[in-house]
Amino acid sequence: MSAAHAEAAPPDPRRWLSLAILLIANFMNLIDVTIVNVALPSMRENLGATDSQIEWVIAAYVLAFALGLLPFGRLGDIVGRTHMFLWGVGAFTLASALCGMAPSIELLIGARVLQGLGGAMMTPQVLAIATVTFPPQERGQAFSLFGLSAGLASVCGPILGGVLIDAHLFGLDWQPIFLVNVPIGIAAIIAGWLLIARLPGHPDLKNDYVGIGLFGLGIVSVVFPIVEGRAYGWPLWAFGMIAFGIIMLGAFYLWQGRRAAAGEPQLLNHDLLRSKDFMFGAFVVTVFASGIPGMFMVISLLLQAGFDFSPLESGLTNTPFSVGVLIASFIAGRFGSHYLRSRLAGAGALLTFGIAWLHFIIAGVTDTIDHWWFLPPLLIAGIGLGLGFSSLFQLVLRSVPPRDAGAGSGALQAFQQVGGALGIALMGEIFFTHLGNSFATGAGPHAAFADSAALALWYQVVVFGLVLVLAFFFKGAGNQPQGRPVAPVPVEA
Repeated sequence: MSAAHAEAAPPDPRRWLSLAILLIANFMNLIDVTIVNVALPSMRENLGATDSQIEWVIAAYVLAFALGLLPFGRLGDIVGRTHMFLWGVGAFTLASALCGMAPSIELLIGARVLQGLGGAMMTPQVLAIATVTFPPQERGQAFSLFGLSAGLASVCGPILGGVLIDAHLFGLDWQPIFLVNVPIGIAAIIAGWLLIARLPGHPDLKNDYVGIGLFGLGIVSVVFPIVEGRAYGWPLWAFGMIAFGIIMLGAFYLWQGRRAAAGEPQLLNHDLLRSKDFMFGAFVVTVFASGIPGMFMVISLLLQAGFDFSPLESGLTNTPFSVGVLIASFIAGRFGSHYLRSRLAGAGALLTFGIAWLHFIIAGVTDTIDHWWFLPPLLIAGIGLGLGFSSLFQLVLRSVPPRDAGAGSGALQAFQQVGGALGIALMGEIFFTHLGNSFATGAGPHAAFADSAALALWYQVVVFGLVLVLAFFFKGAGNQPQGRPVAPVPVEA
């Protein structure tokens, strides 16, 4: 079906029911990003996990999600968006069941990889299906609901996680945070099969499997030794693996150029790779995204393992950050595409100030923590994050030609997830190394966890201070291309 014919055809009468299914599946994926952090201390204790294994519970999902976004987006074009979406929901649901039944930390990490791949299968299809299903005059209203669901997921995740763990349903501990996805996923698959229109695929299109392999090898080879290097005493192979990863990423760039010269499809459009503006923007996205996931891993461990907070108390303590993101989403919507550089700089300033404030609060802790101390700095930082991501994506995408807007937005989401994985690895290295050294010198748990968390938060202060500076290096005003909408950005809380 041609685009012109699709625009002229009467709208699908089931489109709002279809949208509800897409929103439910997207909400399930987004809430999983935020719900896991409050369960990390319970997993660490009940599964006897090492420090690096706890990092992998988050990083394995984020990394698999990042590596799957671009190839599964293309595969959806080939086999059909609806089929790929339903397969993705099915894979995510099955992986959630495997996570909830995992008897060991190793199997849990493996199931998290599958869960990340399932999320990557369904996420690129969601907005693409909505774009085709709704006529132009209804798309703005439909897409606004995706932003609302992302904000609600960020708020509900920490609280729901705490409630499920504290309830000890059927004698279980952390497992229900994953098992809750199973009935929701099954219902979404059945309803999606019955109600979502079948969008035809394009079997003549091809995927870039060599590019997928080179990109995946490169990213994993860089992240793996950063997470595991500390446990092995930073042997020579860890540095060799990082060097190998950088070489593979260079080979990926050359391979994309070769595919472009031959007129063959590329995993990441070579015109984007050659664009200094886009690559600078992708670098800023990676840096920006590296600042959040590790922070809430550290805060959850500080509150629960260091100061005996319950999972629910920990989740409620983190909630002001998510509320700030939700507030910022409404503020950002009123500005549209105006004042983008100023908004990004303001976001960097708010995040730097909020997290620096949080650092000094934690650095001054002795034997008790009052959760009310966390409310103002986390609320300020959350507003900064919400303002920052919306303006940053628009800043980068306005330099992308309209024909490449879909590929550009998909690539930025992949860079965002890669940044998150790197941030988890780097912040985990700082936190767990200092924690081990503190215990080795005889420090008590309160002092050890507080000092380690305060030190690790300097990473965020530096990162967002850098974002504040880099905001002024973006070029002046321009028009954002009218391509595929940018997917809602999940936040860790």
